[in-house]
Amino acid sequence: MALRTENLKMVGKLAVVALGMFAFGYALIPIYRAICEATGINILSITEKQVPGNGLTSAAAARTANTQIDKTRTITVEFDANARGPWSFKPAQRSLQVHPGELATVMYEFQNVQNRTMSAQAIPSYAPRQAAPHFNKLECFCFNQYTLAPGEKKDWPVAFVIDPRIPKDVTTITLSYTFFEVGGKVPLPPEASAAATNAKTGAGA
Repeated sequence: MALRTENLKMVGKLAVVALGMFAFGYALIPIYRAICEATGINILSITEKQVPGNGLTSAAAARTANTQIDKTRTITVEFDANARGPWSFKPAQRSLQVHPGELATVMYEFQNVQNRTMSAQAIPSYAPRQAAPHFNKLECFCFNQYTLAPGEKKDWPVAFVIDPRIPKDVTTITLSYTFFEVGGKVPLPPEASAAATNAKTGAGA
C-alpha cells in the first residue's frame, strides 16, 4: 500500500513537471516576440517570410531584410550587355534608380540565334571599381552556365542590394555583363579589356 502511494506521488510530480515544461515552451513564443519588439530584432519573421514579388528564397530575403535602406540617397544603376558571339543579349531596361539598402530587380533577355546548341556564361563588371564590393547580388544568371537550344530565348533576373556604406561620392554605377560561349577563349571584363588595349597602344608608341 505504501509503495503504491509513493508511486502515485511520483506520477503526480512527473505530471506537474511535464505540465510546467509544456507551459514554458508555449510561453516562449510571446516572450520571444516581446523581446524582438523591444530590441527591434525579428529573426523569426525574417526567416519565415519572403520579400513580396521578388521570388527569392527565405535565405536571400533574410540577407536583404537585415539591410537598412538609406532613403536620403539615390543611386542610378546603368545596365550594359556585351555579346561575344552571334546571339542576342540585352537588359530589359537601361537604368534604374535605387536607394542604398533597397532590394531591386532587373531582367536580362538572351536568345541563341544560331542553328546549333550552345553553352554560355556571363562575366559581370562594375564601374566605378570602388562600387564592386558594395554591389551585392542575391540572384544572378552569372552564377551558372546555361545550355540553350537553337533559337531558344531566356529571361533572367538580377536581384541586388547596394550596401549603404558605399562611398558618398558614388552616384552612378554601371553593371556590365559580357556573355561568352563556354569552351572558347574567356574574354576579359570590359574595363580590363580596355586597359589592356591602352597598354598595348602605349607600348607600341
